[in-house]
Amino acid sequence: MAKSPGSPRLISVQVKILLVFLALSMSALIIAGMLALTQVADVSDFAVSSSSDLGTRAMEDSSAALERDAQNSLLRLAKDQADISNVIFEQVAGEIDMMVVYADRVMDDPGMVRSRPFYGQDTEPADRLSTSLLFLSPGVAPAVPIDERNAVGMMDDIFIPLYRNDPNLAAIYVGTDTGIFMIYPWASGINASFDPRQREWFTGAEAGGNITWSDPYVDMLGHGLMVTGSRAVTDPERGWRWVVGADVTIETINQDIIGTQVGDRGYAMLVDQHGNIVTRPGLSAGDRRWDESFVAENLFASGNLALAAAARNMTAGLTGIERVSYEDGDRFIAYAPVKSMNWSVAVVMPVDEVIAPAVTTRNNILMASQDTAEHITAQQDELRAILLGSFLILLVFVTVLTVLFSRYLTRPLADLQAGSEAIGQGALDFRVKITTGDEFEELGNAFNKMAGDLQEYINTLRLTTAEKERFQKELDIAKGIQQSFLPESAPTIPGIDLAGFNEPALEVGGDFFDFIPVGDNNWGLVIADVSGKGVPAALFMALSRTLIRATTARNGDPARAIEEANRLIFGDAKTSMFVTLFYAVLDVRNRTLSFVNAGHNPPLLSTAGSAKVALLQAKGIAIGVLEDISLESAQILLHPGDVLVLYTDGVTEAANMKDEEYGIERMTAVVAASRNLPAQEIIAAIVADVGQFAGSRPQYDDITLMVLKVG
Repeated sequence: MAKSPGSPRLISVQVKILLVFLALSMSALIIAGMLALTQVADVSDFAVSSSSDLGTRAMEDSSAALERDAQNSLLRLAKDQADISNVIFEQVAGEIDMMVVYADRVMDDPGMVRSRPFYGQDTEPADRLSTSLLFLSPGVAPAVPIDERNAVGMMDDIFIPLYRNDPNLAAIYVGTDTGIFMIYPWASGINASFDPRQREWFTGAEAGGNITWSDPYVDMLGHGLMVTGSRAVTDPERGWRWVVGADVTIETINQDIIGTQVGDRGYAMLVDQHGNIVTRPGLSAGDRRWDESFVAENLFASGNLALAAAARNMTAGLTGIERVSYEDGDRFIAYAPVKSMNWSVAVVMPVDEVIAPAVTTRNNILMASQDTAEHITAQQDELRAILLGSFLILLVFVTVLTVLFSRYLTRPLADLQAGSEAIGQGALDFRVKITTGDEFEELGNAFNKMAGDLQEYINTLRLTTAEKERFQKELDIAKGIQQSFLPESAPTIPGIDLAGFNEPALEVGGDFFDFIPVGDNNWGLVIADVSGKGVPAALFMALSRTLIRATTARNGDPARAIEEANRLIFGDAKTSMFVTLFYAVLDVRNRTLSFVNAGHNPPLLSTAGSAKVALLQAKGIAIGVLEDISLESAQILLHPGDVLVLYTDGVTEAANMKDEEYGIERMTAVVAASRNLPAQEIIAAIVADVGQFAGSRPQYDDITLMVLKVG
């Protein structure tokens, strides 16, 4: 084949073979030289890289092991500290519950109240641990009920043993709505403006509920930061409301609960249900006064998303460990819930402190491996020069050998090229002659066979194409003839809106519908589905339509007309085909519909003013099956707004890609939603919904619809 002007210059096979052999030879020589060079270099590189890899793997393995061990240890430590905290706070909670029970008994039994001395701040007892301090809120002294004061004084009987048995308690006390405040042990220094009823431990206490724990605050008696557990107890008959409380200092929590040292820079902290840090090492009241608010650090306000996520897990009562990044490095935060408090213990540990030993080991290994490769470097230059000379000599030899071999090898290819050019120009009888006794000879024989087969195939293709075009034209003519059987439009009937639709699955189909004039002011409405598809169904459909139209036109009784059509169809049917059919006679003047159903899908009737859709049922079998059949005739009265939908099973049995059928329920829903539209638009809504349901799945069966709407 001649090369067209302007086309890129082609490279001959001979040149390609030469280039390939040269490339292979040069590649082999280069690879061999490189291997020789790299073998020497690898001795040095291996020592360095293996040492480096060893150090890296040692660091990675030890770092991973240290991280796992550290995480497990931190998580166990957090759980242990949470359990210790839980025990301590449960003990305090139990003591508060005991005070509540005792206060309730004092309220219920006035006989328990006895005369006793009270000590104010200006009267110090001989032993501060022998009694409580009585303090009255500002302005309440004249109105304090004596009987309530005496009853409150009995709380010493429970305060003293509880305080002695629990070294974690800083103080225990009771306050009342009337302003009485008794705190054990006796102490001085309460400010004259102090009103316990305004403190968080008093206002937040719940009667009969769980114990309420306050946020950290500055203690008035000089104990530093404090948290208080409290609970209310009431006497509805006398209108008394007391709140008993117990103080635990932040220092006590630090020493007994989270005082464990974790490494050089690790620490533990206690977080409440709002994400506030209740306590941690170094947390103190500073120079704040007792009547100044103490604002605790809040983990949610840190701006660190990972820390905030860990805080959410803590406040949710979860147990776990997180790795959180800070500007000065990553830290592990292990946390576990203090279940009795809805708080959480968190243990913090810098990650770099965990992996520091592994980093030191790696650096030592790298420094020791640098001297291994230095004495090999000089030998590499000498070996490189020897390999370069050998490469040039071998290159000349391979080039000469390749030129001779490529000339011998490409001679049969030239013959095949000449043959392909002849075939391309239309000389299908051209044959090549190759007698090399190898694969080229087999290729020449295959080329000759291909030329013969191609010549025969082209002749056959011409005949097949002509036959296919003739068959397609006949199908197009058949489709046009069949479509001409169906009404072009619905008849114009006063007060009645009629519309029909037919879409065959193939070029021709077996579904049909018709509007048949039956006497004065009467119309026959028919929808039918012939068994099978394609041309046989289309031919049977034409026969059935003609016979049904003839029998219904001369017989106004739907049942008798269809029974007569059945006998005619059965007499002409020779292929065991049958027809399912719904036929109805519309009396326009009386607005009645008389109908029969010969094994067809029952139509849908949507009645005006009702959300329900009914099925028009009538007994009967398909026509063309038996010679004599008996059909049940039924009649309904139509009302303004009624919508009747006739359809074939191509609608309800349409399937999607999941093999799910469209179904009568979906169709009923579309009819109910579109009942206010004209008949043609109701059909369009159903067809569109079926198409959307089926998606990309091809239409399997003919789709036929008829809609009657009463105006």
